[in-house]
Amino acid sequence: MPTLAINKRAHFDYEILEKYEAGLALLGHEVKSVKAGHVSLKEAFVTIHGNELYLTNAHIPLYKHAGKVPSYDPARPRKLLVRRLELKRLIGQARTEGLTLVPVQMYTKRRLIKLEFGLGKGKKKFDKREKIKKREDERGMRRALKNF
Repeated sequence: MPTLAINKRAHFDYEILEKYEAGLALLGHEVKSVKAGHVSLKEAFVTIHGNELYLTNAHIPLYKHAGKVPSYDPARPRKLLVRRLELKRLIGQARTEGLTLVPVQMYTKRRLIKLEFGLGKGKKKFDKREKIKKREDERGMRRALKNF
């Protein structure tokens, strides 16, 4: 299961409560570009339109050997393929509990491209500061133990 892209800000900005796996509806040259590792989930998020989920703002540039593709948008919304029961549950939780759907990573599973996204609750600024302080304290303790 080789990882193609990771959203590093997902765990920093959100507390991920549950994780889900979804397939992606991509064009042929987008698949080649993603498998070559040319994908960014940096500013990406999952949106709900009607009864469907879409990956929005994920940047997949044009595959360099694809030739000219007229009016190609690298940040276009891409449909996520999930099971109907999961979809209903996710839409309900996102709307009633005020949770956010956050893409975590993109990877290949056999020959397919999958997106792992999570149901997240936004962190406050003090939570982020607390996490940074804890990480620095642990780093300092490891450094002190290494010297002895």
